[in-house]
Amino acid sequence: MPGSFSRIRDKARRHLGDPSPDEAYLSLTRADLDSIKSNDWLTDNAIAFWQEYLEREELNAFPKASIVLLRPSMSYMLMQSAEPLSLKEVLPNFTHTTHVFLPINDNTDVTQAEGGSHWSLLLVSIIDGVSFHYDSMTQSNEREARSTTMKLEQLLGKRLRFIPMSDSPQQENGSDCGVFVCVLMRHLLLKRLLRADASKKVSMSMRDAHINAKDGRRTMLKVIEERRDEGKRRRSGSHSPFRNPSAHSKSPPRIGDEQSQER
Repeated sequence: MPGSFSRIRDKARRHLGDPSPDEAYLSLTRADLDSIKSNDWLTDNAIAFWQEYLEREELNAFPKASIVLLRPSMSYMLMQSAEPLSLKEVLPNFTHTTHVFLPINDNTDVTQAEGGSHWSLLLVSIIDGVSFHYDSMTQSNEREARSTTMKLEQLLGKRLRFIPMSDSPQQENGSDCGVFVCVLMRHLLLKRLLRADASKKVSMSMRDAHINAKDGRRTMLKVIEERRDEGKRRRSGSHSPFRNPSAHSKSPPRIGDEQSQER
């Protein structure tokens, strides 16, 4: 295995585990923060921070939910691997997982850190055998998303229908793709999976949805500021005000029939 791919694997391994709510959040560098502030292309670490926020502040309130937010480094490693089954030791155990969110990157050079020029989002419903691809630049990442889906099929030992979501909200510039991924991830996680009526089929279409990238960046910066303040309170012995004491427990919703978009 090339040294660069080994570094990707090591980075992915560091994201494994279920951190305690009392542990510190994933650290953001100045470059990560600047990528959010300066209307730039989001770093994979900025997206990973957002995923960790969603896990701690949203998913933790639903202890019976079996949803995985796969980190960008893990998703990229899976896409690039010639032998997906060899990654089981560094990837989450998907045995009981119902859904997986995967940020997709178009970087073709494993030696280039923070490479690529576009992010998109893959949402895999394992229980329904469907892989939904949300791309804010008209399926620019379809090849990468299909490749990742096929690798995941090998890992799961299960066939997945690939559906490019042609009605995905579209960005208006060349740098907001990562923000679209973060906003879409939160919306789909909360509105379509965690808080949906599990007794009814849920549409995964984002038709008529509008994403304001500037608002998305402001929200991310606000979350970072709140986490920083929370860290100060925690170090002073205070408890987190963001934890939800109530625990929701219900079956995951099933997705609706989106075959009209399948290709």
